[in-house]
Amino acid sequence: MSGADFFGDNDAINVLMDDRIPVDVGKAKAEHASIKSALEQAGVKVVQVASPPNCQDGVYTANWALVRNGTAVMSRLPNKRSPEEAYALKALQDQRLQIKTLPPEVRRFSGQGDALPCGDILFTQSPFRTTTDAHPYLKEWLGFRELIALRTKPARWFNFGPAKKNKLTGWPDSPTYDIDLALAVLKWPADGQKGLIAYCPAVFRRSSREFLRQYDAVDKIEVSWHEALKAFALNLVSTGGTVIMNSGAPKFQAALEAHGLRTVALPLPELRKGGGSIRCTTLTLDN
Repeated sequence: MSGADFFGDNDAINVLMDDRIPVDVGKAKAEHASIKSALEQAGVKVVQVASPPNCQDGVYTANWALVRNGTAVMSRLPNKRSPEEAYALKALQDQRLQIKTLPPEVRRFSGQGDALPCGDILFTQSPFRTTTDAHPYLKEWLGFRELIALRTKPARWFNFGPAKKNKLTGWPDSPTYDIDLALAVLKWPADGQKGLIAYCPAVFRRSSREFLRQYDAVDKIEVSWHEALKAFALNLVSTGGTVIMNSGAPKFQAALEAHGLRTVALPLPELRKGGGSIRCTTLTLDN
């Protein structure tokens, strides 16, 4: 984790941000501290690094890389976030990780925000913040047995017109621009048991939605559009026993507890103004 010292939403680089709504940095820092505390109480070791100077989105460390087995594949971030890339590289080198850099022709990769490990399975999406030409490198370099490429729905003008592009980045936009807003990994497969994921069927394109419903390698919890997009319910961290999640998703929280998971629900309205929350503020180093 880094910090919320420079957090803001002046550069509205995703459709969930509104630069007309001011950010209270003090409140954001308190929310960030509550995430760190909840993780540590759940038994997670948190490595704290300083906030990247003058980077409003530097709090969202999940987008810096994808890490597995001591190797970090570095991200390719939108133009307004590109100053974070060198900072993230140094921060992960300091953790003694082997660094892999995607070839120049791979223009977009959003790190763990858009690539969620579930044991030997990797759930990814495209095309908003990650292009499909990144996928073979992730699978080969990090040793995943299966890479599942999914697609969520784009943002559209008036909900039915042409797909939107973000006016600052020029990249395609979506309310679930990163997959960690649409899908969450709750348990990895282990000891002959399936893994467990949660996902919001309403945000996926039909082909991906049908694939997930039929996919049998993991058990699944379906989450409503309202809880996924209004409460950021799926932007969570799970230890496999404890789930640190946003408050405001009571149906999903009850479903988690019915699966034997302990839940810790945090109110995080300030950090959500940036279009991210708990999963976004954490980069896992030991996948």
